Amino acid sequence: MGTATETPAARETKAQRIERLKLEKNPWACFEEIKDFARRGRDSVLPEWAALYFRWWGIYSQGDGAGVLGGSGGEGKATKYFMLRVRLPNGLLRANQLRTVADLAERHGRSVADITVRQNIQLHWLTIEDIPQVIESLGRAGLTPKGACGDVARNITGCPLAGVAADELSDASGLVREANKIISGNAEFYNLPRKFKVCITGCPLWCSYPEINDVGLTAVERCRHGSREIGFSVRVGGGLSADPHFAVRLDAFVRWGQVLPVVRGIAEIFRDQDVLRENRERARLKHLFTRHSWTPSQFLAELNARLGFELEPGAQETPPADAYRDHTGVHPQKQPGLFYVGASVLRGRITPDQMRAAADLSEKYAGGELRTTNMQNLLVVNVPGANVNAIVCGLGDTGLRVMATPFWRGAVACSGAEFCKLALTETKSFARWLVEEMEERVPGFDQPLKLNVTGCPNACGQHSIADIGLEGKKIKQGGDFVDAYYFCLGGGVGEHQRFARPVGFRCPAQEVPDAIERLLGFYLTNRGEHENLRAYFARFSDDELRAQLAGRTLDAVTRDASPGPVPHGVGD
Repeated sequence: MGTATETPAARETKAQRIERLKLEKNPWACFEEIKDFARRGRDSVLPEWAALYFRWWGIYSQGDGAGVLGGSGGEGKATKYFMLRVRLPNGLLRANQLRTVADLAERHGRSVADITVRQNIQLHWLTIEDIPQVIESLGRAGLTPKGACGDVARNITGCPLAGVAADELSDASGLVREANKIISGNAEFYNLPRKFKVCITGCPLWCSYPEINDVGLTAVERCRHGSREIGFSVRVGGGLSADPHFAVRLDAFVRWGQVLPVVRGIAEIFRDQDVLRENRERARLKHLFTRHSWTPSQFLAELNARLGFELEPGAQETPPADAYRDHTGVHPQKQPGLFYVGASVLRGRITPDQMRAAADLSEKYAGGELRTTNMQNLLVVNVPGANVNAIVCGLGDTGLRVMATPFWRGAVACSGAEFCKLALTETKSFARWLVEEMEERVPGFDQPLKLNVTGCPNACGQHSIADIGLEGKKIKQGGDFVDAYYFCLGGGVGEHQRFARPVGFRCPAQEVPDAIERLLGFYLTNRGEHENLRAYFARFSDDELRAQLAGRTLDAVTRDASPGPVPHGVGD
């Protein structure tokens, strides 16, 4: 019970305080305030802007956050620098736009940029004086950071090969762009309970990860009255973080013209759930299912009521079994004589020189179109066959590998403690060093491998769906706390979706290559024919996998190289 001198605001919970501030202001309508902060300097930035409102413009403060909203320690400290995400719906880029991002990174961001797992490009080291100029420069290039952070609909993702993939069911990029117009920058959706992630894809590989989005629309084909019709399945309530949950599929066939009303309707359902605003840690759409006992049929009924019509029953679909969703390498397009070239951008870190080189190559040898991917990679599309080698060699000369090892190709890393105020460990340099170590230690490794590194339990590095997921921790060693990683094994999406198992093994960051080398050594020695990592991990207990990581021999580890029947849900 509060004292007589306490104000109502002093008795607010963190969630209540944030909800009150969100009701007071739509940050999208307040760009002039940002420009005023830039004129007056960093000390003029109000705490509620530094810790909350800036996010609507794709901006986070670097390091421990400021003040009144209760950051992750360091309350009251005002950090000088900011990071900003550029929103790229469907990962679509023109060469001139990529050059603009490269110039901004070089001029304002110490030449640091990262491709994210939502197809954004993220800039770092921005000062408050830089921010209006950066936003205006992006606007002149047809780009924006609006809605890349905050309690809004984040960048809407889709297949980066939309319109060119030889095996796509449909080109859904137009729907992505239209959905983006509906829910990004729209005052009706500036105040959601928490972040809201949408993907729409016609890709049979589901490369935009509908399983872990709040809304995932995936193309599906049905035959009706003797005619072929392409529509979409819809999943809702996916998400990772400390409480991972795979999206649930609704029994609905969404026709092409119904996609935009469905996206809007689900956004409205999320927006209007006041129960989700009571606790910031339980404010995602998934918690309607995990905490509030909603069922898929109940959600569908609510959606149909919002739409004003009933969606037809769902069509049969086949989730993909492929382990890779990165679209790297050289592959023919649906357009005769044209190819796409996908480069693996190790841990997503890309330099201005690399961006300019990719832009120049795309214009000189193709049509000037590039795409970012959900695995932090970069593609050049519409490349005539005669020009493929020039693109491959040109990208390779800059350090962007088109033909990469499984370690390089499969590595994903979040921003880490270098920039993120929540991260416990540094991830980007660690991921590069780890990949280089594994390439040297296990040079002949021949299996697809997702090796995801995240700096904290929030799982921005998506370690929960990796073959080998590494979650950042701190452990005491020699009287000091050092970076360490906790191992989660056997995650995957698609036909055999499952979250990676925390197996109870952690070690200092410097010892991680040793542990992975031992684990993969056991795998290569004891795997069955055609047995992938997920299936291999599934037939061992946590104790046995810890023993393999530690290099200790248990009878169970080597007792039988034959895997026997593949357990349900883990095969490939």
